[in-house]
Amino acid sequence: MKDCPVAKRCGACQCIDVPYAEQLVTKDAFVRELFADLAPAKAIRPILGMDEPYYYRNKVVSPFAPAPNGRKVQTAKRTKGASKAASKGARSSQSGILTGMYALHSHQLIDTQGCLVENQAANQVVQAIRSIMLKHDMQPYNEDTGQGFIRHAVIRVGHASGEMLVTIVTNGEEFHSSKAFCRELVKRCPAITTIVQNVNTSATNVILGSRERVLYGPGFILDTLCGLSFRISSRSFYQVNALQTEVLYETAMELADVIDARAIIDAYCGTGTIGLVAAKRSGAQVIGVDSVESAIADARQNARHNGIENAQFVAADATQFMLKQAAEGEAVDLVFMDPPRAGSTPDFLDALATLAPARVVYISCNPQTQVRDLQILSEHGYAVKAVQSVDMFPHTKHVETVVLLSREMSRQ
Repeated sequence: MKDCPVAKRCGACQCIDVPYAEQLVTKDAFVRELFADLAPAKAIRPILGMDEPYYYRNKVVSPFAPAPNGRKVQTAKRTKGASKAASKGARSSQSGILTGMYALHSHQLIDTQGCLVENQAANQVVQAIRSIMLKHDMQPYNEDTGQGFIRHAVIRVGHASGEMLVTIVTNGEEFHSSKAFCRELVKRCPAITTIVQNVNTSATNVILGSRERVLYGPGFILDTLCGLSFRISSRSFYQVNALQTEVLYETAMELADVIDARAIIDAYCGTGTIGLVAAKRSGAQVIGVDSVESAIADARQNARHNGIENAQFVAADATQFMLKQAAEGEAVDLVFMDPPRAGSTPDFLDALATLAPARVVYISCNPQTQVRDLQILSEHGYAVKAVQSVDMFPHTKHVETVVLLSREMSRQ
């Protein structure tokens, strides 16, 4: 177990001071109790945890802010495993630029030089950016006055490829000496393959603005997941824990038995990861649907990138899409669904029951709303056959679950 010097002030990792084995026992017990009335005990599998539950977040978001009253700031002690280069950057931060993470339920910035759950190379990029800002007198954004230039850095790391995408969020479009900035940043952090400027001039807590331009590289990175290659841009949705995402998706494929599927719907598909893996492995006709048009654009690009022709993606509300499919009497024998934390809708679940696929694989980041939805599906003749929990975010209270449902009764 490792010590976090800012655990009490940050609060993001609620269980960081609990041995990891105990965390898994607690999460496993929570899932078993939650599903007790829906699934027999033998159907609830033991939780799948990580062998090394540290530094797993491959997306790091760091705000920048001026130190209070221009005073020198005492930064948090370097976490074990952080590089000497990061420590050097930490000392330079005493000139008055804060970066790190916000305290829980506040916008009080905790100045840190590392995090036990964030990718270490990404954190070194954050410190390099702060050092370059100090060197060139680039002002951090001040939330109170609306002044200053650099608001955030968002670093995404390809787990398999090691490629790094850096998004610099600025309070204005004119980026003086952007070429020199990029040149120096890449020199310090050679794994960076692309840098994007995102412009956000709004007085908002939303990190990204609507305008952006590529400053260096192709504007995206590549990574491999479940045997497929994915393009990741600044706005792409991509799971932050790649190791456990593979565990999650491989579990979904195993439960779904995709080899026997002929027609598959991937509902709430995002950038199409699950649908594309299923299409590649089954040869079935796959339709993915999501309401976010940029995600669908990424899904289509990922299909082309991987040479997958038996998958199509539709930008539409998932509920309305399912109602249309049901009204038209479309045949489907397998449905994947991965809704947001709020869960699905009664109309979606009713339409799914009308379509009557033999199998449903429901992936959830909120098992409590998932259980609510499963109770509705049970009224339509579906039974829970397997429940697999996956620890996607060690040291937090979050747990994800994959559930296999089978249609027990004929369509009413």
